[in-house]
Amino acid sequence: MTSHAEAREILRQIGDQPDDAIDLAEAALALAVLDLSTADLTSYRRHIQAIVADLAERVDDAFRESDSLEARIALLHQVIGERHGYSGDHDTYDDLQNANMMRVIDRRRGLPVALGILYMHAARSQGWSIVGLNFPGHFLVRVDLGSARAIIDPFNEGQVRSVVDLRDLLKATAGSAAELSPDHYQPVANRDVLLRLQNNIKLRHLSAHDIPKALEILEGMRLFAPHEPALWRETGLLEAHTGKLADAIVALETFMALSGDEHQRHQTASLIQTLKKRLN
Repeated sequence: MTSHAEAREILRQIGDQPDDAIDLAEAALALAVLDLSTADLTSYRRHIQAIVADLAERVDDAFRESDSLEARIALLHQVIGERHGYSGDHDTYDDLQNANMMRVIDRRRGLPVALGILYMHAARSQGWSIVGLNFPGHFLVRVDLGSARAIIDPFNEGQVRSVVDLRDLLKATAGSAAELSPDHYQPVANRDVLLRLQNNIKLRHLSAHDIPKALEILEGMRLFAPHEPALWRETGLLEAHTGKLADAIVALETFMALSGDEHQRHQTASLIQTLKKRLN
């Protein structure tokens, strides 16, 4: 069994790693442990290794003659979608299980970012170039081969998305007035992918007014992204809301040490002084 302490240690180690050294699948499994009372990662790690092995076997067979971007995308779908049965959970999208990697593996259903992590892990195991994108509301990945590139949708069977598809998707998630911008095509760091995964869980707890659970999620996020100012600020605000003033002050002072946003620093400094007066 993997304990919460062991999972936290995995995440702390990830917090010390360069971004490009992060194993997204291992990190996602460790985060999943934190959300469960008991967990054994052995079978889940074995399953992810099986995905990697199945892809490697097909690559050996398919690429003896030629390699192409289209072939790589097709193989990812064959292994993850067809062989292992993964697809987006269209029916119970907001179910918290869809962002917990262990439950995603159990159910073969998940959110776009959870499925995207599996696509990215599998592709990178073959040395393929793949990145998550800064697309709002619906996680997408981009696969590159030389000068060729394609944006695929892990939530919808790894379909290739055209510019028209992306525009429609953006309007569906961000409103009819939203328009595509170059920023939506920008790659995101591995830590940002994990933050996006956990934000899904945190926001659902906040919507349910379960602040203690939201703070637990933030604690896990700070382990693998300890230098992310926004996490410390949000932690401080939530701690203050629950009346834990000393903890709030510590979190907000950490934000002050990390942040370069002068406007937010000024606001936070004022809040810290207010909290200290209440504490005394």
